[in-house]
Amino acid sequence: MEKSYNEQEIREDYQKLTKLLIEKGLFITTMESATSGQIASLITDTEGSSAIIKGAFITYSNEAKIQMGVPEEILRNYTVYSKETARAMAEVCRKTYNANIGIGVTGTMGNVDPANLEASVPGQVYFAISLNGEVMDYCRELPVQPTRLAYKLAVAKEVADELMKLLMDLS
Repeated sequence: MEKSYNEQEIREDYQKLTKLLIEKGLFITTMESATSGQIASLITDTEGSSAIIKGAFITYSNEAKIQMGVPEEILRNYTVYSKETARAMAEVCRKTYNANIGIGVTGTMGNVDPANLEASVPGQVYFAISLNGEVMDYCRELPVQPTRLAYKLAVAKEVADELMKLLMDLS
């Protein structure tokens, strides 16, 4: 059975996640490409989120990723669409903001990326979570979504689910 994504449930998940981060006193940041800041936006939709998020990066282009500190060799050796790139993104943003948690997201939404034809697989998304310096990476094959927003929310849901599991293990 294909997974479905409900926007209201995703928003509720992020409200719970943000409140948990506030309760635990954990700082979070993101470096987002495919999701274009959607995850940071969902976090900051909850009142009080300024206590746990200092900033975030939207690095839609390879140049932006490199400018923010993702090593060019990673992009050259593994492509922009890889777990290695997602891992570097998560670590770079976590270190930049001295946060407990860094989230890196890269992938292809509904269509092939003309600038990265060989590496671009529609619906394939890589994300990584750096938690206090330990990095976990994930790859998801998303079912076709009706809009770009739906793709962004689907990825955000996948990230929230994995991060909640990690935070529950911290307890």
